Amino acid sequence: MGEDEDDWARRLDEATYRVTRCGGTEPPFSGRYHDFKGDGRFLCACCSAPLFDSRDKYDSGTGWPSFTRPLAPGAVVERTDHSHGMVRVEVLCAACAAHLGHRFEDGPPPTGQRYCINSLALRFEPRSGGAGAGPGS
Repeated sequence: MGEDEDDWARRLDEATYRVTRCGGTEPPFSGRYHDFKGDGRFLCACCSAPLFDSRDKYDSGTGWPSFTRPLAPGAVVERTDHSHGMVRVEVLCAACAAHLGHRFEDGPPPTGQRYCINSLALRFEPRSGGAGAGPGS
């Protein structure tokens, strides 16, 4: 897309910019998608790239939207994160490098993975003919 940090700062609201471009996080249970049940896809809040499918979303009890896998291979990239005195696997949008959240190896079958993603990093797109046009549906 070619955006630089000034472009992102102009395009995104302050909270979304802080999470997606600065590696921040939202408080647990505060995001619009943590208990959202709509049927469709979750897109990157920055570039609208498809990231996760609602069929792979589950309630992890952590307070953030959690998924067992990305929508497709290559939708996200991962890198080691040494922040906050921990070693974690950071999850980024493959298209624009937006910080999405982290991946943990404590998820349910079939993958055993938990993609713990900030609501602020996502935008929901209902499945064609599916229920749930947005939060609160």
